[in-house]
Amino acid sequence: MSFLAPWALLLAAAAGLPLLLHLLRRRTGEKIDFPAVRYLMRMEREHAREVRLKNLLLMVLRVAIIVAIALAAARPLGWLPGVGHAPTAVAIVIDNSLSSAAAGGEGPMIGRLGAAARGIVDASASGDRLWLLTMDGAVIGGDAGTITAALSGLRALDGAGDAAVVLRRAATLVKESAVPTGRIVVLTDAQATTWAGVAPLAADDAPVTLIAPGGALGVNRAVIAVATEPRHWDPRGTVRATVAGPDSTSWRVVVDGRTLARGTAQAGATVLARVQPPARGWVAGTIELAPDELRGDDARHFAAHVGEPPAITVDAAAGPFLRGAVEALVQGARARRGEGVLLASAERARRPALLFAPGDPLKIADANRALERAGIPWRFGAKRLGPAPLRGQGVDGATAQSWYLLESAPSNQPSGTAAERTDTLARVGGAPWAVAGEGYVLVASAAEATATDLPVRAAFLPWLDDLIAQRLVAGTVGVLEAAPGGTVRVPALAEGLEAPDGTVNAARAGALIDVPWLAGVHFWRRGTERVGALVVNPEPGESALERLAADSLARQLGATSASADPVAAGRAAFSSAGSRALARTFLLLALLLLVAETLVARRGSSKPAQT
Repeated sequence: MSFLAPWALLLAAAAGLPLLLHLLRRRTGEKIDFPAVRYLMRMEREHAREVRLKNLLLMVLRVAIIVAIALAAARPLGWLPGVGHAPTAVAIVIDNSLSSAAAGGEGPMIGRLGAAARGIVDASASGDRLWLLTMDGAVIGGDAGTITAALSGLRALDGAGDAAVVLRRAATLVKESAVPTGRIVVLTDAQATTWAGVAPLAADDAPVTLIAPGGALGVNRAVIAVATEPRHWDPRGTVRATVAGPDSTSWRVVVDGRTLARGTAQAGATVLARVQPPARGWVAGTIELAPDELRGDDARHFAAHVGEPPAITVDAAAGPFLRGAVEALVQGARARRGEGVLLASAERARRPALLFAPGDPLKIADANRALERAGIPWRFGAKRLGPAPLRGQGVDGATAQSWYLLESAPSNQPSGTAAERTDTLARVGGAPWAVAGEGYVLVASAAEATATDLPVRAAFLPWLDDLIAQRLVAGTVGVLEAAPGGTVRVPALAEGLEAPDGTVNAARAGALIDVPWLAGVHFWRRGTERVGALVVNPEPGESALERLAADSLARQLGATSASADPVAAGRAAFSSAGSRALARTFLLLALLLLVAETLVARRGSSKPAQT
């Protein structure tokens, strides 16, 4: 037996009072015989044995009453059979990722998981501690009413969440609860992609119980990828999407609430739709499929800028690769010739510009002076030779044969202004190879095949197109794509983030922020002007509804028990066969002893006097 409040056992010392009173009553003084009381003394001798037994029984009962009250105050836990359970800390982890919204033969899984969670709450007692954790990392704690209210508003997320982080958080809550008995109950649809790579908790953490209802799923069709081509529509553009599913389905493209294209896609087909929005500037759109059992992946969001393509110019001495790339961008309507973004060697540095290291080592000093005049806070350092692989978006697989170390230098900014934020776009050997700031991208190698094989790769043109559209067009920060609940860095020009419902939240350039859990197009704002977009879509893996068997997932998580029956959740969370709270048992015992003491005390006093 253990005690939650062992200090209360000190009250048991009061059990010595009845014993003390019993001993005091046994003290005798001087005896004087009076003839008138001899009859009473004879009667006392006749009943002495009965009186001694009564007094002894009263003493034992009174001592037991005090001991029982002291034990009840100490809140004991023991294995005595009875009704109820020991105070238990229970963390309810409910998998409300996007896949839980899928409707099967028994309705949406999220509803079945919520019902199981309510069963746990209904089975709880006043001494228990409960928490509800969802896949977005939210924690709701408190009494049963608070958690029941949270369950009534439970909805599936627009993304996957992070099961591993939520499990660790649940283990921490139970471990730090100071309640001896604890348990983690995981309620999930057991989708394979949600639990891929999630390791079991540590051996000293609370035991895990898994509830995975299972059940048959219907047909699911999904849009798992979407892209816009080109980045800037003038004013027409193309929406390219990938559709997954077992059969054909209808689709439509909607931009700013208007349907601009529609058709039918075969299973696994790529959809190409040419559209021309009537609006100009930044627009939000979706490609939508006919509704099925999982509605959350039937639409995928995109954003595009409608207007003239960016104006670019290439320096005459830039080399054949850059000149050829510019010609291809112009012919593909992805850019137009004009005084805008400069593509050149760094000795021609200005803003906005895409600048490469000089091909001639003798021009490095001129390039560094030009960078200083342009206010670009980087300088070329020592030369390095490869080959060495490049790592970064759009350049993976390419190699550098020669490059210069990029060294940070103070920018030409007025004193007291904030330091300019820069980003590393690609690395070589762990060092920066391509860096970007407001109005510039600086590359550590020359735009020559002898310096890097990137210009002769097919990825070179898309890489240039993306850099110009996303980093170098004046007044825009381009499009960022993210999954719900992730993190992004606020672009340099942005001052706020506009939600799909039109509300705007302040944002500080360069800060890391959490991606909203609401899928859709969120626009970066500078004042009242839209300068870019943050497109939030669910992870493609959420559309794969294959489930793990309950026993297989239980082994992966190290669960002590697993069940496919949601009704079993309450029984599993609070095991009636284990140790339980005995405070009420001892209080009931004290009450019974008090009744017995009253009856014994009255026995004899109510007898008629004998004559």
